[in-house]
Amino acid sequence: MFTVVKGAGNQLVPGLEAALAIYRYEIFVETLRWQLPVKNGLELDQFDRPETLYVIVQDAHGAVCGCARLLPTTRAYLLDEVFPGLMNGAPSPHAPEVWELSRFSTKVIGEKTPPSREEARKRFCDLFSAVAEMAIEQGAARLITFTAVGVERILRMIGMHAHRVGPPQLIDGEPVLALWIELDDQTRRALGLPAAELSEVRH
Repeated sequence: MFTVVKGAGNQLVPGLEAALAIYRYEIFVETLRWQLPVKNGLELDQFDRPETLYVIVQDAHGAVCGCARLLPTTRAYLLDEVFPGLMNGAPSPHAPEVWELSRFSTKVIGEKTPPSREEARKRFCDLFSAVAEMAIEQGAARLITFTAVGVERILRMIGMHAHRVGPPQLIDGEPVLALWIELDDQTRRALGLPAAELSEVRH
């Protein structure tokens, strides 16, 4: 049984932000070996501001077992500040209708048996459904993110409207690419979300 929590860093219940930072350390630093800033076993960077938005998945015991971070592109954000080269020469977006998705994972720490394909797909869809809902609530029409090539395949397999900004580039020895995720009716249908209201449609 999993529970999804959504909110800004300064709105999370006491202890949850620290639990999230520990989870991120164990996933992104210990497991994936990303070169990230760490302090006292907590993975946090300059974009984890009090108003930063998070989606956090917890198991029946309250342990963090999934996460995602949303940042407005109208302020400093990860892709623009640290990896602008992934934009393949295109300007980084700075618009209220574009939000950045980063630090997302559905891995369960210490899980002895890998999830079935169906369970893995459900976890992924549940996380991205919550992400899309939160982004749409903020007025987002699309997300910009960067990730491994394998995640791009999963997004498309699910049926989400995702497309490349440019070709993959090697970061820490792994192929990484920037992606647009359109929060349009195609993506909403894939995630089981209601279609856009007419007032949301931008021409």
